[in-house]
Amino acid sequence: MSDLLEVEGLTAGYHGVPVLHGIDLRVPAGTICAVLGANGAGKTTLLRALSGLIRPSTGRIAFDGADLGDLATERLVRRGIGHVPEGRGVIAELTVEENLMLGGAWRLGWAGVWGAARAGLRRDVAEVYQLFPPLAARRRQPGHQLSGGERQMLALGRALVGRPRLLLLDEPSLGLAPRVVAQTMALLRQLCEQTRLTVLLVEQNVRSALSIADQGVVMSLGRVVAAGDARRLADDADLRHAYLGF
Repeated sequence: MSDLLEVEGLTAGYHGVPVLHGIDLRVPAGTICAVLGANGAGKTTLLRALSGLIRPSTGRIAFDGADLGDLATERLVRRGIGHVPEGRGVIAELTVEENLMLGGAWRLGWAGVWGAARAGLRRDVAEVYQLFPPLAARRRQPGHQLSGGERQMLALGRALVGRPRLLLLDEPSLGLAPRVVAQTMALLRQLCEQTRLTVLLVEQNVRSALSIADQGVVMSLGRVVAAGDARRLADDADLRHAYLGF
């Protein structure tokens, strides 16, 4: 199984202060990698560096064998990297359907607005409605009228409309009811198995994350302190007590 994402010696931070210190990471195509650790471990900063929102100071990021260098976020999206940040990022004033269409707006060149590109985008939005039936029922409602679970569905659906090959997910279970968390995790597993989507999942709900992940990475103070098979990490009592809180 080939690696879709390769990270070597990644150092990054804010205003000259490093948060990540020499991160190494490999994620095979079609798998879920859970990124775990306490608050302040650097998990969100890692996703921000991978999605081009902050610039690494050292290190290498490669996607499907190609070095990403200093590509801007919009070009990374075109390459197939989607990012759902913590807090979900739904545009409250837009309707559900407008939010979803916005997720694939980059696919619409001027020549394709009324042509095949727009038709393809409509098909992808329809597929999101099949994945998330509550969104179909609320397609004309603005984002601010949705529940927390529905907003999470919308944020994930909007990312999927962009046709990512790699999805960066930051705390998708935050503030959600246990039933909705279970549904979200099951859907991620389903997407990986059926569409070969690759997921890098930052999650505080360690048990849920490891239950669907193929592999896991544990971070502490900006460094990787453990990595390997998700089941092995879940069974390591010393590791769980030291870094994962259960």
